[in-house]
Amino acid sequence: MTNSTRAGRREWTAFAVLLLPLLLVSMDVSVLFFAVPAITRDLAATSTQQLWIFDSYAFALAGLLITMGSLGDRIGRRKLLLLGATAFGAASVAAAYAQNAEMLIAARFVLGVGGATLMPSTMGLVRNMFQDDAQRTKAIGIWSGAMAGGIALGSVLGGVMLEHFWWGSVFLINVPAMLLLLVFAPLLVPEFKDPRPARFDLLSMILSMGAILPVVYGVKRMAADGFNTTLLLYVLAGLALGAAFIFRQRTTREAMISRDLFRHRAFGAGIALNTLAMFGMMGANYFTTQYLQSVLGKGPLEAALWGTLPSLAVGVAGPMATVVAQKANKGVVIAAGFLIAAAGFTILMSTGTNSLTLTLVACAVIACGIVTVMALVSDMALGAAPAEKAGSAASLVEAGQEFGGALGMAAFGSVGMAVYRHDVTRDAPTELPLGVLESARETLVGAVSTAAGLPGRTGGALAAAARDAFVHGMHVAAVGATAVLLLGAAVAVAALRNRDADHPEPAVTAGH
Repeated sequence: MTNSTRAGRREWTAFAVLLLPLLLVSMDVSVLFFAVPAITRDLAATSTQQLWIFDSYAFALAGLLITMGSLGDRIGRRKLLLLGATAFGAASVAAAYAQNAEMLIAARFVLGVGGATLMPSTMGLVRNMFQDDAQRTKAIGIWSGAMAGGIALGSVLGGVMLEHFWWGSVFLINVPAMLLLLVFAPLLVPEFKDPRPARFDLLSMILSMGAILPVVYGVKRMAADGFNTTLLLYVLAGLALGAAFIFRQRTTREAMISRDLFRHRAFGAGIALNTLAMFGMMGANYFTTQYLQSVLGKGPLEAALWGTLPSLAVGVAGPMATVVAQKANKGVVIAAGFLIAAAGFTILMSTGTNSLTLTLVACAVIACGIVTVMALVSDMALGAAPAEKAGSAASLVEAGQEFGGALGMAAFGSVGMAVYRHDVTRDAPTELPLGVLESARETLVGAVSTAAGLPGRTGGALAAAARDAFVHGMHVAAVGATAVLLLGAAVAVAALRNRDADHPEPAVTAGH
């Protein structure tokens, strides 16, 4: 179905304004990568505090996405966007001038709260501004490419800023963009909200946070620390609360997530496929960053600059996929995206310990396939949702991405580390003291650092064994990722083969 109402110059200008918060939220995921040593030194942060400086942002973002999407439907998506931009800008200043680790952790948490308002608000507003299917698909393609590019840009920009300024500068880059958003969004972006919202359900909010936070925490820590019973209990507790949340949404009249969203099967299929895509994407990111630095020996900034090259292909892939989807069945194009990403992982299986070009090609192919999937399934899910529920729909899409990314990092990280530890134990020089071997088994970074302190041939043998073990673990994880992506292609074909049925477009209130 194609609507007769087409967006004009005003809507596209407003869309450009909405890309500002999207870029900043995605950049904030990676902008701290190079700042950690300086922050640790200046704020005397412990290892636990370092962990929370990173994770407080991600936890607040993931835990509040569903709540903020629902709130935006009720109070207005533009209003929530402006509130979130204010919080994000203020928290950026607080983070930049934090006097201790606790203050920085608190500021990062508020940044996550702001991010949770910005992401579903921007996607929901795109859904409302672009009522023509072809235009909306094109906008979502650009949106997906900008989000993927922002993650890569964040690490590079952070490295460049730290070359010339103190670590707080990586936060201050948010402030001018948020000020521009606060000035231009009221002038260009129309307001949209549900004309007949249900009462806000506080219990559903508590259950949604209780479901997401333990699961995300558990899988992230498993990726970093390995499997243990305590972390499994966190995940199981989150799943139990998730079941209670779903039961409440199905039975209460004031459901936070409208049951109307799932009346079109394309919506649920879109969320599931988006989760699978992000699962595969984070599996690749987990290994390639370490590969560039610890296997190839690139410095942090050099590794980040090399890592941006695949992003150039991503910037083209998203919009191109939307053009192709206008002329072909979306289910087939989405399945093709999964197959392209699977081909990228197959290339990754061919890398050795000195394969910069091949690794970058593999990353570019993987990213192009994943962005193709994410752009089209996000558009499909939003297009299938009633327009007045766009905020809630966008929040579910984003929550699926967060969950898929955390799960992919945990799953592929655990597989890779299991192979790494097995191979290092088997292939390390036999004359190594037990304590040295245990240190080398923990991480590749630890092994390379330990090897540097050992006498010539022994140190070289340990470093070579560690690098070979890491690459072998990356290959094994790539096999698993390929299987997941092939499953995604099969699901896309099966679930979306008849994806040409019209979807309802209820009225929505709009104003300036």
